[in-house]
Amino acid sequence: MLNKKVFGPLSEETTKVILECISDGVFTIDYNWEITSFNRAAEEITGISRKEAVGRHCWEVFRSNMCEEGCALKKTMEEGKPFISTSAYIINSEKKQIPITASTSLLIDKNGDVIGGVETFRDHSLVEELRKELSTCFIVEDIVSSSDGMKNIFNILPQISESDSSVLIEGETGTGKELMARAIHNTSLRKKEPFIAINCGALPDTLLESELFGYKKGAFTHAVKDKPGQFSLANGGTIFLDEIGDTSPAFQVSLLRVLQDHEFTPLGGLEKEKTDVRIIAATNKDLSDLLKKNKFRQDLYYRINVIRLTLPPLRQRMEDIPLLVERFINKLNIRQGKSIQGVDKEVLQVLMSHDFPGNIRELENIIEHAFVLCSEGYIKLRSLPGFLSIQSDSILNKNDDPVKMAQINVIKNALARNNNNRNAAAKDLGIHKSTLFRRINKLGIKL
Repeated sequence: MLNKKVFGPLSEETTKVILECISDGVFTIDYNWEITSFNRAAEEITGISRKEAVGRHCWEVFRSNMCEEGCALKKTMEEGKPFISTSAYIINSEKKQIPITASTSLLIDKNGDVIGGVETFRDHSLVEELRKELSTCFIVEDIVSSSDGMKNIFNILPQISESDSSVLIEGETGTGKELMARAIHNTSLRKKEPFIAINCGALPDTLLESELFGYKKGAFTHAVKDKPGQFSLANGGTIFLDEIGDTSPAFQVSLLRVLQDHEFTPLGGLEKEKTDVRIIAATNKDLSDLLKKNKFRQDLYYRINVIRLTLPPLRQRMEDIPLLVERFINKLNIRQGKSIQGVDKEVLQVLMSHDFPGNIRELENIIEHAFVLCSEGYIKLRSLPGFLSIQSDSILNKNDDPVKMAQINVIKNALARNNNNRNAAAKDLGIHKSTLFRRINKLGIKL
């Protein structure tokens, strides 16, 4: 016979213990919107300690996309009713976006008086990662794409990250070469060590050498003390050498020594220093053409060109424009505290018809320009930069689906580049020739 014990109402101390044990974040606020309690899970999800959170306004701690408009807790306080499982995201202490679902209700004391509000929230990062893996598009770090050319790169990215070999990333200006380099670093065994980016084209040789190798006191005028270079600071991590094609042959000799011997001599120094860094280089120039003109050293070229990735320009992956636009709008909503919902169909049609000589960077600038002029809802044509607004009249006379038109243009351009050789065009697009034939028939392209 089991002994039954009748429990009365839970004590305040017991309630606190329960709140500390659950995996959902829980916090409470008073009528001044100041946080009055913050449980352990809330600390873990946000990366903000209870000591830092309590006493601050909730929007200062969470920086959620709900804070300016659509705040479930605000609606609960105003309407006196709970809201269950509202999807949102917050920015944690490491400035990473964390997807959550939140539920809110009134906070009532033992006398039945309303003394504030309570919100519980659950981290859905794992669910979001699974959703990304199952979706038709690929997302790696801050890179998003559904194009075949980029998918081929994503497929081999894990092997590249696991390797310690040098990588050369080729691509036009604005195609995301530094983002790709960061993705390689952040998914590698070196991810906990520094990632340092250097723009080789922005510095003359002397400054570039002192920046990379450091210098000793007295090496030159104003060198009043030793300064470590980036090869020292990045030890164990990754150095990204952007626009390496702009370096001089003299500097290339110095860089070659580091790659060969894993050691360097600071300016004005006598002793060599060891370094353990992975080199990822990038260029928007044709290095093989520079080799023929003796403007780039052949031995250095083969040292950095162990693994080569070529990022396609945006005009060859136009199907990615809707994904990129959504990505940029989400980022700007967080940064500027807005709740822009997206772009309307006419804007998307105009964007799909633009050839983007500035690639992804140009698209991001266009969206940021429109974001400044749009206060709510969907971005309209009137918010686009002037040169796109002028082009819009002729473009919008067409009634075709913009995504379909973009796919047609990508295939037609590939065929034109390869003199209508379908096998070569398929290789150019990074797809099998039978896949290309199916798409030509599906899209109704006349050859």
